Amino acid sequence: MKIETIKTIGELKQSGYQSKSIKDELRDNLIENIKNKVNTFDGIHGYENTVIPELERAILSRHNINLLGLRGQAKTRLARMMINLLDEYIPVVEGSEINDDPLQPISRFATELITEKGDDTPITWLHRDERFAEKLATPDVTVADIIGDVDPIKAANLKLSYADDRVIHYGMIPRANRCIFVINELPDLQARIQVALFNILQEGDIQIRGFKLRLPLDMQFVFTANPEDYTNRGSIVTPLKDRIGSQILTHYPENVDTARTITAQEAKLDARQSETIHIPDLAKDVLEQISFEARDSEYVDVKSGVSARMSITAFQNLLSTAERRALLAGDKNTVIRLSDFVGIIPSITGKVELVYEGEQEGADFVANTLLENAIKTLFPRYFPKIEKLEKQDEVTPYDDLISWFFNGEGFELLDTMNDAEYKSKLDEIKPLDTLLEEYQPDIEKEDIYFEKEFILWGLTQFKKLSKYRYSKGLKFQDPYGSYISGL
Repeated sequence: MKIETIKTIGELKQSGYQSKSIKDELRDNLIENIKNKVNTFDGIHGYENTVIPELERAILSRHNINLLGLRGQAKTRLARMMINLLDEYIPVVEGSEINDDPLQPISRFATELITEKGDDTPITWLHRDERFAEKLATPDVTVADIIGDVDPIKAANLKLSYADDRVIHYGMIPRANRCIFVINELPDLQARIQVALFNILQEGDIQIRGFKLRLPLDMQFVFTANPEDYTNRGSIVTPLKDRIGSQILTHYPENVDTARTITAQEAKLDARQSETIHIPDLAKDVLEQISFEARDSEYVDVKSGVSARMSITAFQNLLSTAERRALLAGDKNTVIRLSDFVGIIPSITGKVELVYEGEQEGADFVANTLLENAIKTLFPRYFPKIEKLEKQDEVTPYDDLISWFFNGEGFELLDTMNDAEYKSKLDEIKPLDTLLEEYQPDIEKEDIYFEKEFILWGLTQFKKLSKYRYSKGLKFQDPYGSYISGL
């Protein structure tokens, strides 16, 4: 019998339906997924050997869960993906405010209706997508919001006294009975509100305006919290922490490859950008390395964290910078240039919390420093390492390139150049071709000019060349020449 055709409790009993708690639903369906090698948390990258096994153990243990981690670590997404472990449909007593199980009703409304109508009691079916409730903890949240309160209008309409429990208006948590309920940023919830959760988590009753109702709510609680919140804005009260079964620590991607996968998945790009703009692999690595540099920077507040959203928005800005440049130059197709990275600065300055030293230097300075540090970190992975101290007359792979600049008056890359002009300009520096042929022989043809510019930027980070940014573009030149000329 299809569930759509089951309309009454009598028919439900005849079908052989067995009631199951939400935690058992999650557990049983997870067991099936594990047996069948199904990835419950598909699309979550970097947690395969850390967070996801711990989360699965918590679900198997039927625990309420606290996901503890810095901003942008997919805590809320993990909670939302848990609905994939719920049964597709569950039966509900028709008209019930709190999703009463027809075979195990807990509300006065449901029990009285079943007493009156028996097996003819009508039921409806609730899809798993409707079994997820979420509340952002803010200082203005009240007990009435999440638990409930006496409703004087209901009392007047039904002509009931305030001593009758039918005057209660249920809050978000009772209305999310048999659902996954998420409270984001738990430490921001006032302590008195956290205390109101004690009995729901442990004893299974709720207290509203003098009413103590025995409502064994069937719920899966998932809390999220930022470690910074424990000291800066609030705290999770100790008895509440004691009632949460598992606390799971989340983390940022541990390597650039994982970070690239996340950014590519989450960046919602216009199809025209994807079709007309080529992005070299090295450009993607530089973009992701900026976040890694930020998390280790002396200018950035490490406790606050650097969200994965920074890389995502920076990636979008990078493509938009290249797109705008191509439109102005009249190019139908283009390739990301390293100089396009100037366009991601606004994506960085709004995403990092600076310490005192960073505030003194300024957000733009810090963002540019992070970009330069990313290039400096990646440079030795692609080209020979440049030592800080070199022996006198020692031959290095960069001697010809440095001599080219020493004997010239400098080299300019203007932002307004079209692709043909840009390539022609870089082709003037012949030693760049030699370096690429020797150290990057398998480079894709479309990536050549990005890596040429990357070499120039890299040499500036190791003080072999100097780089100046001005309104129209970039100028590279020999550092000693610039010193002599007074620039």
